[in-house]
Amino acid sequence: MKYEIRGESMPVVICTLDAGESMITEAGGMVWMSPNMRMETNAGGSVGRALGRIFSGESMFQNVYTAEKVPGMIAFASSMPGTILPIDLRGGRTIVVQKRGFLASEAGVNFSVFFQRKGMSGFFGGEGFIMQKLQGEGTAFVEIDGAVVEYQLGAGEQLVVDTGNLAMCDASCSIDVVTVKGLKNKLFGGEGLFNTVVTGPGHVWLQTMPLSSLASTIASVIPSK
Repeated sequence: MKYEIRGESMPVVICTLDAGESMITEAGGMVWMSPNMRMETNAGGSVGRALGRIFSGESMFQNVYTAEKVPGMIAFASSMPGTILPIDLRGGRTIVVQKRGFLASEAGVNFSVFFQRKGMSGFFGGEGFIMQKLQGEGTAFVEIDGAVVEYQLGAGEQLVVDTGNLAMCDASCSIDVVTVKGLKNKLFGGEGLFNTVVTGPGHVWLQTMPLSSLASTIASVIPSK
């Protein structure tokens, strides 16, 4: 599989497949393709896996597109203004992604649900208790809300992130939530009551405009009746 990412604020990834190669995407992810691409819809494994995808913000079903007889082309577009990142998972790499973050992948990539290890993260961790875990042999394409900023954390090194701005991290990182210190800071700081703390080692991807913030900004300028 070869790919090219085009566009700026509303990107699309265009994948070229050899005959017999397949791509996996969530329902509705495909935007255009060559006529020899065959689509098959399935639950992607067990009932538990299908339910896990629902809890992590995706569809219960997945579409598998395969190039028949000759090379084929298929494109997947971002659902909102942002960035599409290719992540190579070969060699045993595992990443944890925000809800709705998975866009498409090669057939060798496995998708499963990820529960944050610490209880506070479950209730106040921005994108929620349930996230997505991607692993396997192949490349996955992930949607990031807005622009992306990356950090490499060493063992024990920490990064404090505002709620919702954590888009993705290596599974070797740990995620926790802490309260903002100081009563005045909580009440008048405008930053909310909680922050997410990511602890290394591992790579961290942050997003500049999470969907929840975009929705709040739009809602604030809509006149009320």
